[in-house]
Amino acid sequence: MEQKDIEWELEEGIPQLEDPFIQQYLKGRDSLISEEQKQRHDANFRKALTPMAARACDIVARIRDQEFRQMLGKHRDGSDDSSSPAETSRLWKVVQKLPKGSLLHVYLHAAVDIDFIVNEALTTPGLHICASQPLAQGEDCKSVPFHFRYSTRRASESEARPNIWTGTYHPGALVPVSEAASSFPDGGEPGFRLWLQQRCTNTQRESGQSTGTNETTTFSEVSLPILNSLLSYEPILRSCLRRIFRQLAADNIRYAELRNVFSAPFTLKGANTFEEGYTAWCRVFQEEVEQFKRTDEGRSFHGARVIWATLRSLPTKQFVQSMQECVLAKLDVPGVICGYDIAEPEDGGKPLVELVPLLFYFRRLCAEEGVVIPFLFHAGGNLGDDDNVDRNLFDAILLGTRRIGHGSSLHRHPLLVDLVKEKKILIESCVRSHGALRIADAVQSHPLLALSSRGVPVALCSGTPGVCGQNANTLTLDYWTALQGFQSLGLTGVAMMMENSIRWSCYEDQTLSEWLSGIGEGVTGSGVKASRLREWYEEFEKFCEWVLEEFYELDLDD
Repeated sequence: MEQKDIEWELEEGIPQLEDPFIQQYLKGRDSLISEEQKQRHDANFRKALTPMAARACDIVARIRDQEFRQMLGKHRDGSDDSSSPAETSRLWKVVQKLPKGSLLHVYLHAAVDIDFIVNEALTTPGLHICASQPLAQGEDCKSVPFHFRYSTRRASESEARPNIWTGTYHPGALVPVSEAASSFPDGGEPGFRLWLQQRCTNTQRESGQSTGTNETTTFSEVSLPILNSLLSYEPILRSCLRRIFRQLAADNIRYAELRNVFSAPFTLKGANTFEEGYTAWCRVFQEEVEQFKRTDEGRSFHGARVIWATLRSLPTKQFVQSMQECVLAKLDVPGVICGYDIAEPEDGGKPLVELVPLLFYFRRLCAEEGVVIPFLFHAGGNLGDDDNVDRNLFDAILLGTRRIGHGSSLHRHPLLVDLVKEKKILIESCVRSHGALRIADAVQSHPLLALSSRGVPVALCSGTPGVCGQNANTLTLDYWTALQGFQSLGLTGVAMMMENSIRWSCYEDQTLSEWLSGIGEGVTGSGVKASRLREWYEEFEKFCEWVLEEFYELDLDD
């Protein structure tokens, strides 16, 4: 400010910044901001940063600010929609390098990139396609249910070969996938591949462009059975699991819990009959985990487990059967199943309150059989207001869930926020799959910020990467989105969510008291969880050292 301006202000009696009472105001302001920040979920993490880690956080903040300004500039002039990162950017490079802990919320059927599973469908010997009616009309191709099944049966030369694309097709007839692809009326095999990809992908719903019940129900009733039928044949399940594990390990994810809807019967390689129950499925899963851990790619991978999910729309008898099969599979292969959830969109089926009698039955069944299968419920997944979806939060907490999937409306309930913190319940937040694809707008309205500012424990998850059209099952894109979209988050906020993902991982079966002790003790404990946390902190320090070396020109101390 020029001297004449200062003189004018003094003549007018305008207070100056150096005046004692103005300085007192600013001190009070800083104190209020500091007091508010103590409630943030990363407050203790920030306080415990080593000097090197603190410098790395400053560098990452400067990189983020520079690239965010560049992105906003491109967005304003229309040259970029701000929805996808430049994968050569420095912030992307930083996020790729981060040790990401655990992935706690992803559906198996939505974890595999669609191109890969479509190719498996076309190249797996003996795989057939069948539908409930001919796919002869354009609208039929878009909505009629169909599924895949292995069979060794071959039509004789005298038999009429069924064509699923004509009106003469008999419902339920098995058609070899290779024949269905070559005879596809709109472009042969290339057209068939594109059609199958579109039937298995749900980019409109999952990108947040629409949240209508009809669309979510359509995905559950049409796309989910297709993917589940493919993953219910042993060779395809094995190849998809290997691909998922490779992608996770390559993205510095050490552990994963995959939700799976056990709605399609399982078939072993070369078998014409279905397996009874899902013990064989669990054994295949366990074998693939252990085999991957013995590879060079998987030497740092701690493993994966399964959260059993039952469709909320099932009739009571089938619902109970699913619960019983879950417990039997747990008894036969104890190390695979780590939790229980209810699948399908919350706004398209029975709310938790209607399922309470069945959930109490499941709890009793587990106690009678001596198994530990905790609830890990979806709840409050949509931004409803005192509707059934919103009220699922009350039931999830009362039923003793250890984690909550999404919890998008939780921040509207002060009492529930306090209960979640008191009961040490983690929120599995899926930013990108819940409508936050545009960095400049929708991300900043996501409830993640409201929850983290209140000290609610949160872990960032991917949700449904495959059916969203992503080609890789990773967390880099999700963490990049969060870092770029939430200015107040920063590296400490991101790191805290990674630490949370480990702290709330179901590495082993634990009673409620053991579970709460493990969360509370953290690195000071003596169990598997404490060991994983100590390992992550060592990796994080190495990462911070790399940041200082890689971006030394941005080090604020230089």
